[in-house]
Amino acid sequence: MRKLVFFLGPAGAGKTTLAKALARRRHAALFDMDTLSRPASEAIMTLSGLDPNDRDSDVYKIRCRDLGYRITMDAALENVDLGVNAFVIGPFTRELEDPAWPEKELLRIGASLNDVDVKAILVSLPGEQYYRERIRDRGLALDAWKLENWNEFSRSLAVREIRWKLPASSILSFNNAGPLSEEKLRQVERFIYGDESEA
Repeated sequence: MRKLVFFLGPAGAGKTTLAKALARRRHAALFDMDTLSRPASEAIMTLSGLDPNDRDSDVYKIRCRDLGYRITMDAALENVDLGVNAFVIGPFTRELEDPAWPEKELLRIGASLNDVDVKAILVSLPGEQYYRERIRDRGLALDAWKLENWNEFSRSLAVREIRWKLPASSILSFNNAGPLSEEKLRQVERFIYGDESEA
């Protein structure tokens, strides 16, 4: 069965690193919301006379956020429709609140949870200081606002609940503290592929 796998979690949790490592092993198509939406976001923010690297302000969320998610999901769904397993990366904070959201997305390609295996991996770290260290150490221009407005940004690090109508076996909470070891990769690979992970 074709797979649509979501790598969810706050900035700095390591969801992109994890997804890329698994996509490399399994040759799955990878759809990172940050990557796909960046050209449009930079253009919109620049034309608005604002910081093109801003990904956290209220203005960004109003003007760019939903567009970024739509671009990402349209690309991922197009691949799932072709029978290609898709790994999707993003916080999806608002979408997690809607129990029917995955089903509504699959309807766009005439599919359902009966013929697409949807899985959600909630990637997290054990405490705020871990996020701050990761975000600081990666040194991205996109993170400047986060570090300069840490008290405000850190509210986004709260643990989220996945409200999607998926079986418990399709949701994984993954503590990504420490190095990304072979053991961790195998754990997530087994979650996604089950017995196929040994093939």
